[in-house]
Amino acid sequence: MKGFASDNYSGIHPEILAAIFEANNDHEISYGEDKYTQQAQKLFNKIFGNVDVYYCFNGTGANVVALKNCLLPFQSVICAETAHINADECGAPTQSIGSSLITLKTQDGKLTPELIKPLLSRIGNVHNTQPKVISISQSTELGTIYSIDELKYLCNFAHQHHMFVHMDGARISNAVASLGVELKEATIDCGVDIMSFGGTKNGLMIGEVVLIFNDNLKKNAPYFHKQTAQLFSKNRFIAAQYIALLNNDLWLRMASHSNKMAFLLAQKISEIENVTITHPVQANAVFAIIPSHAVKPLQEAYRFYVWDDTTMELRWMCSFDTTEEEVNGFVALLKRLID
Repeated sequence: MKGFASDNYSGIHPEILAAIFEANNDHEISYGEDKYTQQAQKLFNKIFGNVDVYYCFNGTGANVVALKNCLLPFQSVICAETAHINADECGAPTQSIGSSLITLKTQDGKLTPELIKPLLSRIGNVHNTQPKVISISQSTELGTIYSIDELKYLCNFAHQHHMFVHMDGARISNAVASLGVELKEATIDCGVDIMSFGGTKNGLMIGEVVLIFNDNLKKNAPYFHKQTAQLFSKNRFIAAQYIALLNNDLWLRMASHSNKMAFLLAQKISEIENVTITHPVQANAVFAIIPSHAVKPLQEAYRFYVWDDTTMELRWMCSFDTTEEEVNGFVALLKRLID
């Protein structure tokens, strides 16, 4: 049954699946020494310039690997309260790295220098953890997107205070598709130091990538990658998927479609009385509140999550394989249940 619970629920794009089958045709050297990983490296270099690439099994693993490269145990990460590293990773960053997370309340899931400035008084005080990383999600967990100017402003602020910027890019494809720019323009050109490039939320079977732009963070990365159990012996099966994803802008085609379906869903539900969209719809997520009596029967027909139990705010996610017919069917049922 298709639904709107998560873009993780979707299957594998046919072009990605074909790439996996192709990589299975013969023996290859293990641990990233294969021809597929080398070819993928060339593609990443072509897109981003001089970048070190590390493949991970999942988003949590990618975030842990990335943050390990940035932090000492007495240093800390500043992030939004809603950030995946804080709310959805079972304490993996703090447990695996030994560093603290300093969380900030935000209205839209986005951090700003103005929100962060009060925390900088901790710097130099031996009794406090030392802020070293600003971690942002693009798009955010609330479906909002940092503009290019916002990213540049935040990265400049971080670097002025000798901090790194980590980007959780689980949905970076959706964000860049919405911004209408190139991947490089929305990441390294803005000053991002290290990031994850998400795949499983955009048509891949398995695998996320850590991209390291800042040369100062590259030295120990191979060891952190291995130590955190993210080094895959048959890495060609992840790398082959990224070759397919990056070739012919497959990442952009899939993300643009899932964004389009979310915009369509938002437009249609905005016309229904007693439905309130709670956050700007900028990527492939729609957040809304509907009459409480309609929630359970709607969930029985289409899977989705209650984002906030206190307000009964709902989250509806669209995927690369969401269709207009599914959106229309969902909206039609919602109308009937409310009426």
